[in-house]
Amino acid sequence: MPMTTETRVGQAKSGAITDEIKLAADLERLPPEQLRQGVADGSVVVVRNRLRKISPLTIGRGTRIKINANIGTSSAKSDIGEEIEKMNVAVKHGADAIMDLSTAGDLPGIRAALIERCPVAVGTVPLYEMAVRARDSKKSVLDLTADDMFAVIEDHCRQGVDFLTIHCGVTKQSVERFKETGRLAGATSRGGTIIMEWIHHNGKESPLYEQYDRLLDLCAEYDVAMSLGDGFRPGALYDATDRAQIEELVILGELVKRARARNVGVFVEGPGHVPLHQVAANMQIQKTLCGDAPFYVLGPLVTDISPGYDHITAAIGGAVAGMAGADFLCYVTPAEHLRLPSIEDVKEGVIASRIAGHAADVARGLPGAIELDHEISRAKIALDWDKMISLCVDPEKARQYRDSLPPADGALCSMCGEFCAIKRSKSVCTP
Repeated sequence: MPMTTETRVGQAKSGAITDEIKLAADLERLPPEQLRQGVADGSVVVVRNRLRKISPLTIGRGTRIKINANIGTSSAKSDIGEEIEKMNVAVKHGADAIMDLSTAGDLPGIRAALIERCPVAVGTVPLYEMAVRARDSKKSVLDLTADDMFAVIEDHCRQGVDFLTIHCGVTKQSVERFKETGRLAGATSRGGTIIMEWIHHNGKESPLYEQYDRLLDLCAEYDVAMSLGDGFRPGALYDATDRAQIEELVILGELVKRARARNVGVFVEGPGHVPLHQVAANMQIQKTLCGDAPFYVLGPLVTDISPGYDHITAAIGGAVAGMAGADFLCYVTPAEHLRLPSIEDVKEGVIASRIAGHAADVARGLPGAIELDHEISRAKIALDWDKMISLCVDPEKARQYRDSLPPADGALCSMCGEFCAIKRSKSVCTP
């Protein structure tokens, strides 16, 4: 176990501008003092297990919107080599974090291999391994004790996991509210439903809520960030912004305050499936109830009709969510709702979310964001194809399109050819 030292939140509250804060501020183009204040008041979270040597992941007010990519094995397929390749592809195409959601195979071994190779922050959902360990021990997950749960959580921290998704807002109270709502899609969070069933089966309060201080102690020991999971996120537009979702959010707001008081970095997870006209309101509700804690959203998906194209519907929701206050977008791949994502699905999901995040950064006036667009536009106007392609979100795909149907005049493109609008407009504007 590492030697106990002050957490980065504690250091920020004391006024210290550490080397880590300086590095994070430089990456975000922010004054170090502004970033320190954000970490101190909880509107910004710097994510990095104290055991790891990676660039810090910074999420929250005033920072660039970040992208997470989920990978991991399942009972249908467990190939660590392929998961490592997915991780590499996700990072190559701009993912700022990876979550290992593995539920099959040697989970500690898979996690260790990913952490060893991953240059960005790694998150996990320990509840998945709790369920697997129970199964492997010929027990029901519903018979897990608090000690069983916390042993898994500590193992994840000790291995170097940077942030943990824990469904602490699934409580006896929120389960009762859920049962009253009459949802169309029920609950669609794997971790959340495990805890919901545990509460229902045992007639007791969730240990993750009842012993929340114990959880905070572990996070503080390793300086691991807490990602408060949304067990009752809506899985259908019909269920969006209902009482079950808001009840849990109220509880999470209380848990944010307790984490901050213990100097633990904390952010909050959110929906889910939300109609486009409710997305901004969802962001505002979370920011109000959770004291401006960074908000991490899955999509959100703004239609239910798009399996096979859910990366698109999630990017639409992600752009609106980011513009309205979301700080961290969990990608959605074309395989969502259908299967375990392939390597190509991972790439498509990351790029779609990156586009959404960048669009929101431009809309928010984030320093330097729109300059990227101006730079590529200057290359387009100059008909500098090599530079334009190098600045694209996916240069490889742009080059493939360009080369697949080359124009007769290499200075132009095969869409317009001699009728190139750029060339003709220049002839009018040039003296």
